[in-house]
Amino acid sequence: MEIDRKINNKLLIYQKNEITEYNIYLWLAKRQKSTHNKEVFKKIAEEEHKHYKIWHSYTGQEVSPNKWMIGMYCLISWIFGFTFGIKLMERGEESAQNEYNTLKKLIPEVEKIIQDEENHEASLTDMLQEERLQYIGSIVLGLNDALVELTGALAGLTLAFQNSRLIILSASVTGFAAALSMGASGYLSTKAEENTKDPFRASLYTGITYLITVLILILPFLILKNIFLCLACSIFFAIAIIAFYNYYVSVANEVSFKDRFLEMAILSLGVAGISFGIGLVLRSFLGVEV
Repeated sequence: MEIDRKINNKLLIYQKNEITEYNIYLWLAKRQKSTHNKEVFKKIAEEEHKHYKIWHSYTGQEVSPNKWMIGMYCLISWIFGFTFGIKLMERGEESAQNEYNTLKKLIPEVEKIIQDEENHEASLTDMLQEERLQYIGSIVLGLNDALVELTGALAGLTLAFQNSRLIILSASVTGFAAALSMGASGYLSTKAEENTKDPFRASLYTGITYLITVLILILPFLILKNIFLCLACSIFFAIAIIAFYNYYVSVANEVSFKDRFLEMAILSLGVAGISFGIGLVLRSFLGVEV
C-alpha cells in the first residue's frame, strides 16, 4: 500500500519511538532483581519491537533509536526509580495513541498497536512494587514536617536574631534533633501498624528525608550574607522541593499535582509567615538586640 510523504514521515517518527522504547525496556529488564518484573519488561520490549516492524513494513526504511532519549529515561529511572521513569514515558505514549486513531482506516494493524499499549499500562500497574513507593508515607512524613517546621523556624529566627551564625546554629540544632525524633517516631508508628514494611527502613526514609530537607533550607545562610535574602532563598527552595516532590508523586502514583502542591505550599508558607510575625513581636516585646 502506497502512502503519501506526510503520513510516511509520521510513521517514521512512530517507528523511531518504538525502537527507542524497545531499548529502554530491555535496559530496565536487565536491572530487575525480580524474575517476574524482568519477564514483564522483556515481553513489553518484544511487543515494542513488533510495532517497529509493523511501521517498517509501511515505510520500508530502517530507523535508529534516539540515543539521547534512551540515555535520559535510563538515567531518570536509575535516579528516581523505574516506576517514575516508565510512567513518565507512558505519558508521552498517550498523545501518540490519540494520533494512531487517525490512521485506523489506512493501517489495519493500528488497532492492535493501541491495544498493546493499553495492556502495557495494565501490566506495569500490576507489577510495580518499588521499595521507595512502599515507603512513600514515611518520605511524606519527613519532608512535610521538615518543610513546615524549618521554614517556620528560619523565618522566626531571622527576625529574632538577625545574625547568620546564630540562625545557622539554632536551625541546625533544631533540624538535627527533629530528624532523629522523626526517625524514631517513624520506627515506632510503623512497628505499631499491621503491615509488611520494615520499621527500621521506614525510620531511615523519614529521618534522612527530613535531614536532607533541613540541609537544603539552611544552605543559603551558609553562602549569602544578607539574612533576608537568605530567608527568601530558603522559601524559594522550599517551594521548589514541594513542586518537585508533588510532580514525582503525581507521575508515579497518578494523582493530581495541583491540589497536593497547593496544600503543601500554603501550609509551609503559612507557618513561615506566622513564625516571622511571632519573631518580630517577641523581638519588640522582649527588647532583644543580638
